[in-house]
Amino acid sequence: MSVQVARLGDIAEDLRSGFACGVDDPDGVIQFRMNNVERDGALNWTKMRRVPEAMVKSGLTLQPKDILLNATNSPDLVGKTALFVGADEPITFSNHFLRLRMRTKAAEPAYVARWLRRQFELGNFKAMCRSWVNQASITRDQVSNLEIPLPPLDEQRRIAAILDKADQLRQKRRHAIALLESLTQSIFLEMFGDLAASTDKWPRVALSEVAEIGSGITKGRKTNSTSTIEVPYLAVANVQDKALNLATVKTIEATPSEIDKYKLEADDLLLTEGGDPDKLGRGTLWRGELPLAIHQNHIFRVRFTSAQIDPLYANWVIGSEYGKRYFLKSAKQTTGIASINKSQLSGFPVILPPVNLQRSFVKRAEAVSSQIRSHTAHLDSFNSAFSALQTSAFRGGI
Repeated sequence: MSVQVARLGDIAEDLRSGFACGVDDPDGVIQFRMNNVERDGALNWTKMRRVPEAMVKSGLTLQPKDILLNATNSPDLVGKTALFVGADEPITFSNHFLRLRMRTKAAEPAYVARWLRRQFELGNFKAMCRSWVNQASITRDQVSNLEIPLPPLDEQRRIAAILDKADQLRQKRRHAIALLESLTQSIFLEMFGDLAASTDKWPRVALSEVAEIGSGITKGRKTNSTSTIEVPYLAVANVQDKALNLATVKTIEATPSEIDKYKLEADDLLLTEGGDPDKLGRGTLWRGELPLAIHQNHIFRVRFTSAQIDPLYANWVIGSEYGKRYFLKSAKQTTGIASINKSQLSGFPVILPPVNLQRSFVKRAEAVSSQIRSHTAHLDSFNSAFSALQTSAFRGGI
């Protein structure tokens, strides 16, 4: 079935950017910033900034069914889109957003928002970006000239309702995963308490006393050898907080001696050397997910050499509030970035409860991880089905 198309600019009653403001006012108006819109289009209300009411010009207050499109961000995040459904107080928005207010007799806002999110998922906004150092943007004219399939209004509403219901299933699965992830944290606190407040309960040793700590291979280095092998290597983006992201794994040419030096072994703890201050201590265990892999120099490899400590327990200690406080105190910090070196990591004071208590925690944590993997597999299936549903929806096939 052929579907009519329309320019967004022709079906929008208003399409404008917000405003920049460096002034905080606790009694002012909430201003949505980049971090207030998630990748999936959800609004994040946890970090709110207020600006002086006098700076909010006429027409820059959101109304229910307004669409917010993140026009300036890192290239991967340009195009995040949220549908505003209303709030108990006035809300404005920053200059990093374009606000689309649709002509409701021509277009259903929920349908348009869904279509824009789909373009984001497909990487179409990233392809449109003009990029510079660590940031990218799309213009008002680019968005205005986008052509959207536009079936009759009743059909738009029907499609939006179907996609909303399907998306709710994905959200429920995500919520279940989030609850399970928080359960492990609760188990850790139940068994070991607040380590930051009870460091004298068990002995402490420097991390270097129970583990070998090493950096990884450097990109762009020169080798005198002509005998190299292309091998996968883990970069900072691959190492998440107690998880690996192996969706994209790059490769590097390395000599046999380098591979022997840097190759990962099961139960190696991988820790990033820096980034946002709140991500210090971020890391996860390597479980042999690839037959052969090495790691970049911005990742530390911690290989445990003592039976006094379990690697998974160590992962949780280092990533706990106790660990974060140590790294924040020790780290070198520049504007918005913090980093640790090998000496600081080596000196991390590891708390050593009885090994049987550590193993009890590991058993319970791995049981939760098994459930998380099951839910994640179901979520992957939901995501694939939802993607196919959207493709059909915007081609007039549902």
